[in-house]
Amino acid sequence: MASAATVLLDGSVLEGGGQLLRNAIALSALFKRPISIENIRHSRKPPGLKPQHAAGLRLVSEICSGKLTGCEHGSCSIDFYPGAIQLSKPYIADPQTAGSTTLLLQVALPCLVFAPPSSHTVAPTVLTLRGGTNALQAPQIDYTTRVLLPFLVRHFRLRIDLDILTRGFFPRGGGEVRVSVPPRDTPLPAVQLTERGPLTAVAGRAYVAGLPAHVAHAMRDAATNALVHAGVDRGIIDIAAVRERDQDVVGAGSGIVLWAETAGGCVLGGSAVGSKKLKPEAVAEEAVKELTTNLAHGGCVDEYLQDQIIIFIALAQGRSTIKTGPLTLHTKTAIWVAEQLTGAKFFVDENSEAATTIQCDGVGYTVGN
Repeated sequence: MASAATVLLDGSVLEGGGQLLRNAIALSALFKRPISIENIRHSRKPPGLKPQHAAGLRLVSEICSGKLTGCEHGSCSIDFYPGAIQLSKPYIADPQTAGSTTLLLQVALPCLVFAPPSSHTVAPTVLTLRGGTNALQAPQIDYTTRVLLPFLVRHFRLRIDLDILTRGFFPRGGGEVRVSVPPRDTPLPAVQLTERGPLTAVAGRAYVAGLPAHVAHAMRDAATNALVHAGVDRGIIDIAAVRERDQDVVGAGSGIVLWAETAGGCVLGGSAVGSKKLKPEAVAEEAVKELTTNLAHGGCVDEYLQDQIIIFIALAQGRSTIKTGPLTLHTKTAIWVAEQLTGAKFFVDENSEAATTIQCDGVGYTVGN
């Protein structure tokens, strides 16, 4: 692929946070388009890169043998010149904080799913990601395993194995996740997902680490009662209460992740992370409120899956059509970044206060195309 001119992106656009960075650098690596990003996290206090952002940027730069400048804690601008993506190798990312392992996966995963066309069997790439597994302001690792990855498997035919070796919590971090990603040598298929169908099951995981087991039981019971009060049949609810083994965690923490399954093959989530200031019942009710809000809008994906799949439908071949709830600022940002760097075209029909239809004419990405 011929070298391209540097694309200048304003990091303060729309959501103006880490997601813009993650999607931009992943697409830059795939398309071998140099990028320069200014005003990084401009409206945040403090602005600029945090260690977790810098770790994700360095991970992608290593994966594609790129040249990355400005990638320091607090930096408000970076320049990135991608090279060739190297698959079938082990990579490690560690921000040395409780920064989210799931966000490290988010930035690296799109770079690892494509092998050159007609290539022989290519061994998986293995990521070792360290930091927080169940953090605030990021998808919990259980959401990733129960909602995001099943979506990618079902609709994009990807095969991704994720093992949680150690759970890490704020402020110590120390968690470790291992992810194996076998690449494919054909474009991702487009997604047609507009009919959710009736609710068939609500499952969940209420967990504690370094805390008494009764806290997990209280979250489970409160979540079950809140779901029943919201109109969910008690017979389809199955929430586990788990106390993590001490040898499997670093630090202490608690939380709950819920996921609802429908007859149309949709999975929608809701979650909350515990804290010393919140009673277990309040944590459970927060997760239930998030889940029931996502169910109420009638869409086929929840508010967090909505923005995470944008990069994949932009890369897919053909027109994808997905019914969602109200468009989030993260999703608007992901669409903006994809249109700047891929040539994909998006069409959004916000046809009511609740429902939105996202269509995307993807580019049918393959290596070297």
